[in-house]
Amino acid sequence: MIKLFLKAKHWQLFLLLLGIPLIFQFYMMFTMFSDFETDSNPNPENMMDFFGLFPLIMILFTGLFFGWFWSIAIGLKEKIPTEIKMKTKKFKFFFFFPLVYILILMIYMSGLFSGMKTAGFELGNWIVAIILPLHLFSMFCIFYTMYYVAKTIKTAELKRKVGFGEFAGEFFLLWFYFIGIWIIQPKVNKLAEDINTTANKELS
Repeated sequence: MIKLFLKAKHWQLFLLLLGIPLIFQFYMMFTMFSDFETDSNPNPENMMDFFGLFPLIMILFTGLFFGWFWSIAIGLKEKIPTEIKMKTKKFKFFFFFPLVYILILMIYMSGLFSGMKTAGFELGNWIVAIILPLHLFSMFCIFYTMYYVAKTIKTAELKRKVGFGEFAGEFFLLWFYFIGIWIIQPKVNKLAEDINTTANKELS
């Protein structure tokens, strides 16, 4: 999986990360407006069925998004000099926490939309009291993950220790990934090609 993400072209990742959610949203809106035009009293259950698909789309998007980050952070380690220590264990914790949190949250939302957890609305205040701090911490974890991935890219590129000022550009490009992916991924492709070339030379 790591090699697939490292070798993927920028346009391929763009279509996967933005194309699928956008197609789903356009299809949902088109179908909803069609129902309104053909039926003056549309069935609200049909609308809920579409919203029930939202958690599945989010799980797919999250898997692709985090898979891209993981592939860069782990796959480019070979390009980093051995004397430079990257805090991999810390990265893994901050990486997996929001991933698990989002997965559980989407499963819960799916249950609400399908009517399996109607009691969840009665415990709204209690749920918010738990979700709010978890959500804020997950956001922090995602920012740290972007920080680590950006640092990995720049360290692999320069082959030396780098400060935040040197990889701030990569950090913000990862944050605004819908633009940054067109700049970041070609760098990742080049670094991945260098890894393969080095490996082939060692084998020959």
